[in-house]
Amino acid sequence: GCYQYMFKGCTSLVNAPELPATDISSYCYEYMFQDCSSLVTAPELPATHLTPYCYSYMFTGCTSLVNAPALTSDDLNSNCYQYMFEGCTSLVNAPALPAIKVDFSCYQGMFSGCTSLVNAPALPATVLMNDSEDPSENVNGYYCYSEMFKGCTSLVNAPALPATVLIDRCYSEMFSGCTSMLG
Repeated sequence: GCYQYMFKGCTSLVNAPELPATDISSYCYEYMFQDCSSLVTAPELPATHLTPYCYSYMFTGCTSLVNAPALTSDDLNSNCYQYMFEGCTSLVNAPALPAIKVDFSCYQGMFSGCTSLVNAPALPATVLMNDSEDPSENVNGYYCYSEMFKGCTSLVNAPALPATVLIDRCYSEMFSGCTSMLG
């Protein structure tokens, strides 16, 4: 949790500092810019191995955020992007999400309440659970895409959902409240 909550509620913050770390620990950027309502552009996020909760809630409530950072990692861990852009009402385009293996709640609520979001990213993951024989260990995909686009009222088209191996609640409420979706 090294930078956790660092600028939370700094409503006049326009420019974020550089975040050059490529090796990050759990919770390190969680809530870092929450409710920074003047922040327009997010800093680059070069980390390639994501730890639990590392970026969760990072930009929640950044209502002026127009540009999201590139998210190039395909090595995700539980809750890593959970609610990362929740309530970013000026965000129009989502960053690409290249991961083909997802973990527990990794994308849960990521763009929830992004009312200007027009385009959803491709979601290439095909397996939303692990290969364990023990059902109690099959939690990897649990809630992975749950509420991801909830309340995205400008979202018109859903991305393809190519997953063929699913787990409970992996897509629960994913498009709830997306009132502009074509049916």
